[in-house]
Amino acid sequence: FVESFDMQVIEMLMQTAYELSKIDPSILGKCLAAGVEKIQGGFDAGMKAMTEVGEDENMRMEHRLGYMALIGTIAPMVGLLGTVDGMVASFSVIASRTSTPKPSELATGISMALVTTLAGLVIAIPALMVFNLQKNYAMRLMFETGLNGENLLQEFAKLLPGKKP
Repeated sequence: FVESFDMQVIEMLMQTAYELSKIDPSILGKCLAAGVEKIQGGFDAGMKAMTEVGEDENMRMEHRLGYMALIGTIAPMVGLLGTVDGMVASFSVIASRTSTPKPSELATGISMALVTTLAGLVIAIPALMVFNLQKNYAMRLMFETGLNGENLLQEFAKLLPGKKP
């Protein structure tokens, strides 16, 4: 997209460059389309429009990433709930007996406690890894979008009659 947009601008096909940005589904395309729409009001107006669209797109990404963070945060709590439930079951066996219970009678509750803890961690660890990797990717993507968008909008603005960035 960057190369195509830049080529259109170099060839002075401003309307084609704008249309290219309008149909491009990327965040950069959306930002540039907004910036080019407002560039007649000056470079600052174009940058403001791009920034607003960029912030909106960033918020959308963060909302989607929030689900992974939620899963990563809640899963260990669900595992802990199962752990407590399993231990309560084991202690109930001990409390209900007048003699020492057999290990096999305690094993059911202890097993439940360990399985739920394991399940919570098996869910939480990958979810938090994916969340952090995707968050870093999103931050990098938005940084690169900002740099590319500003550069392309400057090139576009330079070629408009009477408009200088």
